[in-house]
Amino acid sequence: MAKRKIRSFDLYSGYSWYAPGISGMFALLGMFLIGAILGNIAVLAMSLISSELSDTYGMLISYPVMFIPPMLYASVQSRKNELFETGYALDSRNFGRFSGVSLALAVSIATLALAFIMDGFSVLMPPMPELLKAMMEKMMTGPVWMAFLLVSVFAPFFEEWLCRGMILRGLLQKISPVWAIVISSAFFAVIHMNPWQAIPAFALGMLFGYVYYRTGSLKLTMLMHCVNNTFCLVIGHVDQFKDAESFLDVMSPVKYWLIFALCAIMIIYFIYRMQTMVSLPFGQRNACEVLRNDDFTDDTMNR
Repeated sequence: MAKRKIRSFDLYSGYSWYAPGISGMFALLGMFLIGAILGNIAVLAMSLISSELSDTYGMLISYPVMFIPPMLYASVQSRKNELFETGYALDSRNFGRFSGVSLALAVSIATLALAFIMDGFSVLMPPMPELLKAMMEKMMTGPVWMAFLLVSVFAPFFEEWLCRGMILRGLLQKISPVWAIVISSAFFAVIHMNPWQAIPAFALGMLFGYVYYRTGSLKLTMLMHCVNNTFCLVIGHVDQFKDAESFLDVMSPVKYWLIFALCAIMIIYFIYRMQTMVSLPFGQRNACEVLRNDDFTDDTMNR
């Protein structure tokens, strides 16, 4: 195996030697909840200065604050382990016979197909509480630049780091891939903290998790997350969809179910192509690159 150079300024490598199992997953969840409390305190402090300021920019501050405790905790655990444990890269590049561009396009199309399918399940859910609906609309209909930063940049970066880069990567080293993907997807659903987002998040988490298992690429799952969230953001700003509960409200049933069936076929075909074109590295149970202690550079050893 070719040696991988790890540099101290590489964001991902700072967490490579912490591969949490089930107990570690709950520890990270606890850190995340502490971060959520700190985020709410930050918003409260802003409201004491200006209620308008907290209403407009509170989420922009509180959201990244939620991830500070789990990131600090994971960094400390990784530094404790790095001299004695095997590391696993958060971001690898096991693309098989795909080029980077073609695989990015394929995962984006599969994400949009699943997003359309999950829209169909929204009609089975009870109406969203007005308070939650107002919060969602506020986040999606605020200044466009801020909504884009929150849902298309912050969410893909932080949530994929936690749910795929830390939780799934760690579970893949300890339990079967199927259970690792299922459990990490359930974790992804739980952190959304409401069933109206949690159910689609679980399904999307399964797809993101499968891609991460086969490729080891955190950049790909961040792209998929960004594509899904940006799609929702764009739809939310189209007048035709603003009062619709689902796509079924704005198109004929025949057209809707034809697209639904086409999306299902596309996802099945995507998984088939992934299975046939992207093989796991020889001797590995997943695509996360294995890092040995002798993969350090002098800079890393001396930090």
